Amino acid sequence: MVRRSRSVREKIMDTNVSAKFSVYEAVTETIAAAIRKGAGMYVMPWHGGGPAICIPVNAVTDAPYRGVNILALWAAAAVEGYQSGHWASYRQWQSLGAQVRRGEHGSTVVFFKQLEDDGEDDAEGDKKRSKLVARAFRVFNAAQVTGWEEPAPAQIPAFFAIKEVDAFVRATAVPIRHDCPMARYIPSEDTIEMPNQERFVGTPTSTSTESYYAVLLHELTHASGAPHRLDRQFGKRFGDKAYAMEELVAELGAAFLCAALGIANEPRQDHAAYMTSWLEALDRDHKAIFTASSQAQKAVEFLVQLAKSNGWQIGK
Repeated sequence: MVRRSRSVREKIMDTNVSAKFSVYEAVTETIAAAIRKGAGMYVMPWHGGGPAICIPVNAVTDAPYRGVNILALWAAAAVEGYQSGHWASYRQWQSLGAQVRRGEHGSTVVFFKQLEDDGEDDAEGDKKRSKLVARAFRVFNAAQVTGWEEPAPAQIPAFFAIKEVDAFVRATAVPIRHDCPMARYIPSEDTIEMPNQERFVGTPTSTSTESYYAVLLHELTHASGAPHRLDRQFGKRFGDKAYAMEELVAELGAAFLCAALGIANEPRQDHAAYMTSWLEALDRDHKAIFTASSQAQKAVEFLVQLAKSNGWQIGK
């Protein structure tokens, strides 16, 4: 077994050790690279079909990754061409009797550790607030190991997936008005407007019905940010870029929901402009994608809980 040097391991395990490694920059660059790779087709890492677009899970615990880690692993899979949604650390693969191939490089995932408040007051007499410290870990895709067999993926019939998402949307109780010229969420009316399903067209990765629901979930994610729901605001930090950030949250929220519900995601027709603005946001602020994916995760969890409170059950 090849042993990592202590200095490299320290930089991976704790980003505070060295200024040369930034977990925010590492994850952002992975995502930006995936976006640039698909630039000619205007396809983002989270668009498309196949095993790689499922929610990534840990091969040992079977627990799904969350937030920015979903996006980071989707991006890594897009760049490297991995078709598996299973990931694990070097030692975790060893615990399964598998071995990471010599020369393989891991992908970065992030975990946040909350530093405990020491209870002392700061210089102004206010209680110190606890803070989250980002720690980076390396994980490897199943395609990078030997001695492990990929489990058969759960097959979700297309009609079941559509039935599932239709029931989910109804259970959120967000008003939807059809036969409209465009898809949009109107905050002042707390209403989603959608064209009729027959106006949507199919693509190589999506049926026309799947395209319809992908757009609907985008608008539903917008609705989750209403003042009487999550009251999602980005404040002064993003300034006039707050609108672009909200669009990114909605796109990621829809992608997370599409993957969880077995619906193929449909790239937006204006994706060239979206892609350009997202790349600019990523290059300008390495924490932007963390904020967007965190808010998208919160939106998804809120909508799922809202649907469950109205009687929706996944698989029912």
